Amino acid sequence: MTNLRSLVAANRAVLLIDSASTRIHVGLWRTGSAASPLERPERERLEAPLPEAIWHESEQEAGIAVFAGVEAVLARAGIGIADLGALVFCEGPGSILGIRTAAMALRIWSNAAGRALPAFSYRSLELVAHELRRSGIPAPFAVIADARRNSWHRVGVSEDGVIGPLRRVPADALAGLGGRLFTPAGFRSWAQPPDEVMSIPYALPDLWRLQADAGLLRSAPRPDAFLHEEVTYAAWTPQIHQAAAGHPGRRART
Repeated sequence: MTNLRSLVAANRAVLLIDSASTRIHVGLWRTGSAASPLERPERERLEAPLPEAIWHESEQEAGIAVFAGVEAVLARAGIGIADLGALVFCEGPGSILGIRTAAMALRIWSNAAGRALPAFSYRSLELVAHELRRSGIPAPFAVIADARRNSWHRVGVSEDGVIGPLRRVPADALAGLGGRLFTPAGFRSWAQPPDEVMSIPYALPDLWRLQADAGLLRSAPRPDAFLHEEVTYAAWTPQIHQAAAGHPGRRART
């Protein structure tokens, strides 16, 4: 696990894509240093302030917004894909289609750059939980998002402020886990949210500015959407079905 500040300090340019919600966010950080950041002393790099990011936001569907957003931030910075040093994306929970669109794009751009660009993922509910804890929300509490099939993604924060792992829990078990419930705005919901849940902004520019030092980034050599368990497939053998003798639709042979 690493944090955004150290990742940006170690690379000339870092591109971030978050397509977990209905508002697609694309961000770009540049060091602004003519010399390679890696040539500076490590302490100097890690203590350097996080540079101002270039952000692009859109409510278009992910297949359009991801690519338009990346094109926009690169154009404003005057650089291309080949100038990037690292890639960051939200692996979920959130819109599976949007997340997989971003993951596919990152894989393509990594190859197009002519070198393997290091990719890092983070989880939306963990990011929000860290910010709620920093802002002084009394614990215990939890951040949730719809996981379909009458269940919810949940990241809980215990009374002593420890942020727990991302889990999927049945809808009828949420109330029994205790604490206030929060959900990020713009996340699609198919089931009726709990009555006591509070919607909070999912504003990536603010969240990452305030959580630049949180160890939220995981190495993701093959970007993809987060799954609680690997998908399994059952073998299926097709069978030929014939109409039974005497079926009205068949004529008897003579």
